[in-house]
Amino acid sequence: MARYAMVMDMRACVGCQACMVACSTENQTPYWSGKFRTHVEENELGQFPDVRRELLPRLCMHCDNTPCLSACPTGSTYKTKDGIIRVNYDRCIGCYACVIACPYDARYPYNSDDVETAYNMYGSDNSHDQPHVDKCSFCEHRVLEGREPGCVSTCPTNARVFGDLDDPNSEVHKLTSRGDARPLRPELGTSPKVFYIPI
Repeated sequence: MARYAMVMDMRACVGCQACMVACSTENQTPYWSGKFRTHVEENELGQFPDVRRELLPRLCMHCDNTPCLSACPTGSTYKTKDGIIRVNYDRCIGCYACVIACPYDARYPYNSDDVETAYNMYGSDNSHDQPHVDKCSFCEHRVLEGREPGCVSTCPTNARVFGDLDDPNSEVHKLTSRGDARPLRPELGTSPKVFYIPI
């Protein structure tokens, strides 16, 4: 069984936000409410005159040690066999315990106004028909078809790399095992499956 992960190459990200557009289109995220499964944070580092801008792509970290899963009172947050953290919309009661538990701010409410807007936009193709908490799913529906997540396949600079951590031939495995790519905040102890190559 695969153990999927993603590597973000911060040296290659140009902040074009193509990943956000691809994800919003693929997953019908409520961009109209300013909510996204993935986004690119812009941080200013240093002090004048030595100042630089850092672009930090963010999304659910699909942690092995998963705070949101343990916080969920209904079991709507669950982990698939390949380690992807998913949400069962039918079981989600919108209590936001998972939102509070996530140390990466990777979850958001898909509220009733968002559901109504989605229905008006997508009609019978709407995939969000009730309020729930939403998050990145690594585009599992695409992965099961042998394709990359939407954000990865769209990135014009190949700043996002997706693959199986346990496959020694995958680029993700090579980057993480060499130590080129590392967790964002290892001190949290969540064992995330999204890794970063720093600038």
